[in-house]
This record gives sequence, C-alpha cells and structure tokens, in this order.
Amino acid sequence: MKGPEPGSHRRRRARGRAQPMAEINITPFVDVMLVLLIIFMVAAPLMTVGVPVELPQTAASALPMDEEEPLTVTVTDTGALLIQTAEVAEADLVPRLQAIAAERSSTRIYLRADGQNAWTRVAQVMGALNAGGFSDIGLVTDAGGPRMGAL
Repeated sequence: MKGPEPGSHRRRRARGRAQPMAEINITPFVDVMLVLLIIFMVAAPLMTVGVPVELPQTAASALPMDEEEPLTVTVTDTGALLIQTAEVAEADLVPRLQAIAAERSSTRIYLRADGQNAWTRVAQVMGALNAGGFSDIGLVTDAGGPRMGAL
C-alpha cells in the first residue's frame, strides 16, 4: 500500500476528537416554530368559551369591558341555566351568584338568552341575577339586527 504522494493536497482527518461546529443550524427550529404557529392559528378560534345559543339580533352597541373576566349566565332554548359553562339548578342560582358576588369587585354580569325563550323567563332570570347581588346586567345579543324606525 502506498501512502499519499508528497505534494498532494488531500488532508487526512486527525484521529481522536472531531472539531465542534462553530455554526448553529436553525432550520429545524424554524420548521417547528412554523408548525406551532399554524396549529395555534387554527386552534385559537375554536377555544372561545361559551354555550351555543341563538342570540337575538339587535342594533345595540357593545358595552365597555371591565378588568375582571366577564361573568355570564346563559339561558338555553330548553330553559336550562348555566353560569359560565357549568349548569346550575334553578334553586341554586341565587346562592351561587351571592357567593360569586362576594368575591368580585364588579357588579356587572352578562345574560345570554336564546331567542326562543319567552320574555317572562328572561325577566325571571334577571330578577334572580339582581337578588344574587349583580345590579349591572348586560343583555348579550348579536349585532346587525334591525333598527327601530328603519325601513
């Protein structure tokens, strides 16, 4: 066997430890970040909290938001009552609201009622909200409804 000829420019790798790379390959990192970005962009609209109800449409403007997380009570089309997303028996509504009101600084509460409910049912729930310690009741509706007096 003959070794490399003198004057050849081929270098042999030194045996032992290899030299560390001085460059960082960020391509896999960028790929993972782009995949995560797409996942969050697709999942974000699905993470909205709420109970599906068909809200009536009105021409009312939005209420200003508080610093606290908004508290909502929902009346479904079947008449079931929910605080946020937890179903509550009608007899337990006022005591639960009183316990919640004792821990909150705001007296604002939002009432979401399906459009299929009778006004009597909505008025009864509004009375229970007031008895529970919430005097600032906002009715949640969908925007884009008809205006009064408009043709």
